[in-house]
Amino acid sequence: MKNTVFIHTNAKQILGAHVAAHALRRNSANPDAFDVRIIKDEDFPFIAAYDGKTYLREGKGVVWEANNLQSFTPLRFAVPELMGYQGKAVVMDPDIFAIGDINDLFATDMKGAAILARPMEATDTRPSHFASSVMLLDCAKLTHWKAAEDFGVLFENKRDYRDWMWLLTQPPGTIGPLDPVWNDFDRLAPETRMLHNTNRRTQPWKTGLPVDFMARRTTLSARLKGLWRALKAHASGKGYAPNGFYKPHPDKAQEKLFFDLLQECLDKGVVTRQDLEQEIARRHVRPDAFQLVRA
Repeated sequence: MKNTVFIHTNAKQILGAHVAAHALRRNSANPDAFDVRIIKDEDFPFIAAYDGKTYLREGKGVVWEANNLQSFTPLRFAVPELMGYQGKAVVMDPDIFAIGDINDLFATDMKGAAILARPMEATDTRPSHFASSVMLLDCAKLTHWKAAEDFGVLFENKRDYRDWMWLLTQPPGTIGPLDPVWNDFDRLAPETRMLHNTNRRTQPWKTGLPVDFMARRTTLSARLKGLWRALKAHASGKGYAPNGFYKPHPDKAQEKLFFDLLQECLDKGVVTRQDLEQEIARRHVRPDAFQLVRA
């Protein structure tokens, strides 16, 4: 079974997925040693089947939106099944871009663990857990992962979404630590192996667009402030944006990295000019993208 990288995504993040796939291949000394598969939520009926239904998230009932910006997240648990419960796989978000050679990650000694994931320290508001946005998986040891069934359990109030995503439901001793450089949160440093643009509001390809995910405002004051900003933006001609607008990325180097990769995708036909025009028209990509790839 060939080592395979799975990039899970949806229509809103498809451009990022293609750029991510290109980065994996172009930064590997031996790109033929692994496969890359982009898996989309639309190809998995169970994602849409629960649209509008309530599931458990952080102890509260929340409505599942099948067209949410991150509706693809349950697919990370479908990977072992897609691999026939054989071999090694890496699963990653579509806003993660390889700087190093993914073969080095596949060669990591898992020391008997079924999963390697970045450990996250406890805070005042959350327990210690693991970031499942990048995982190295030994698929033969994950036969208990049944994504469609496990997703359905959320809607029976038998499992919390956060516990699932944070790998808190896994048997003890089955998870090993992944070096953070393989899931480097918004930090582009010499040792970074995979850059993860985790701050959704500053993703470099979306600057200036209306935010297309639901902001979590827990107080009435915060909700009213959000509505007031949206009305002001609408009155100024920017358009109605109840969740505000995407902001410029604070690190110009990360913005340049993305658009340099996108330029290479255009040059190689990985992404066509028509593809980019369509994504701009759908407001998935900032309108000045063509100017930035030529810069």
